[in-house]
Amino acid sequence: MASAPASHQVAAGAPWSSLPRGGFRALTDSAPASVRFSVGRRRAARLEVKAGGNIFGDYFQVATYGESHGGGVGCVISGCPPRIPLTEEDMQADLDRRRPGQSRITTPRKETDTCKILSGTYEGMTTGTPIHVFVPNTDQRGGDYTEMAKAYRPSHADLTYDLKYGVRSVQGGGRSSARETIGRVAAGALAKKILKLKSGVEILAFVSKVHQVVLPDDAVDYETVTLDQIESNICRCPDPEYATKMIAAIDKVRTDGNSIGGVVTCIARNVPRGLGTPVFDKLEALLAKAMLSLPASKGFEIGSGFAGTDLTGSEHNDEFYMDESGNVRTRTNRSGGVQGGISNGETIYFKVAFKPTATIGKKQNTVTRDHQDIELRTRGRHDPCVVPRAVPMVETMAALVLMDQLMAHSAQCEMFPLNLALQEPVGSANSTPVLTPDLP
Repeated sequence: MASAPASHQVAAGAPWSSLPRGGFRALTDSAPASVRFSVGRRRAARLEVKAGGNIFGDYFQVATYGESHGGGVGCVISGCPPRIPLTEEDMQADLDRRRPGQSRITTPRKETDTCKILSGTYEGMTTGTPIHVFVPNTDQRGGDYTEMAKAYRPSHADLTYDLKYGVRSVQGGGRSSARETIGRVAAGALAKKILKLKSGVEILAFVSKVHQVVLPDDAVDYETVTLDQIESNICRCPDPEYATKMIAAIDKVRTDGNSIGGVVTCIARNVPRGLGTPVFDKLEALLAKAMLSLPASKGFEIGSGFAGTDLTGSEHNDEFYMDESGNVRTRTNRSGGVQGGISNGETIYFKVAFKPTATIGKKQNTVTRDHQDIELRTRGRHDPCVVPRAVPMVETMAALVLMDQLMAHSAQCEMFPLNLALQEPVGSANSTPVLTPDLP
């Protein structure tokens, strides 16, 4: 086979810049007919990078934005149904539960976290278009984080952000800060409102463990516990005796310049049957992803969780029975309200474990960004235990998952008439009638 002219020959492994004038076309034009192929004039391909990781949900979709010490944080909500009553006050209640500086056992940073709805509503009603919520940062102390520009704080995201992006916001942790969750909580407040209006769903979370203080499982009745009981103390534990012990544990490490972790338990009552989509979008899988996306979260279990491994099948199985209203129910609920990845109408309950806050007031060994071993004492204002403020965050992510799956179920399974012998509308969870608002 004839070779290309010497003027067109290129050494193996040579860079594209070494191609002769005319480049690749010149090489192909000079090749024998048996191996020649046409390279037509084409428009340059558009290189588009799809940045992921900032959007949650498929139908009720939430994108969060902003850094902890930037101009502000917030979210954009897409897919919200129209004609839902919505004002800033609807979101502010949960934002107030999440905000810093609310008690002595939380970070002393003073932020009002006052939200502003910039689009997507008209005269107090959602329009069906994207809803933009903005919360400004007002109590910024960038100087508290000068060490972060030089050294990696142990167990923070400083190192991994540098490894991934090669650049990062060094004030307050940027996107890795829990301040990012403001956008989630605002969107979750709307999701909780819609779930309540549509199906009577009620989502409540509470602190069930702080360090070695563990609330017994039988101390709280999941069917009757109320928001007032949870909010009756600064720890957000519905049992007064254990709340006092938890607060004392947090106070001790706070004064020692240390931190501790804990567990948040979440329950969702009146969840419609049928939510969740096998096999990769099982309801518990989506809940696990949602919870483990929260800052400082390290563990998730639903229903009997790891304790279920101590039981036999006959001990663990939830037997079915017919209730007085003619509904199929389970006598026990070790499944946690989810079977086969689909909600069965029983109360959903799960737990989320949170690690001790990484920022502490003690000297620790670390390395600098130029790879020198040093000792570091971190500064800044941080929670000695994150779990009291994590309670509304856990509720939020549960609401976003259930809202998204409610819309997915409606789109797929209620497009045509239901098989009424086996199915029920998603708006009638447990056959409990739900009063809907008089929407225009």
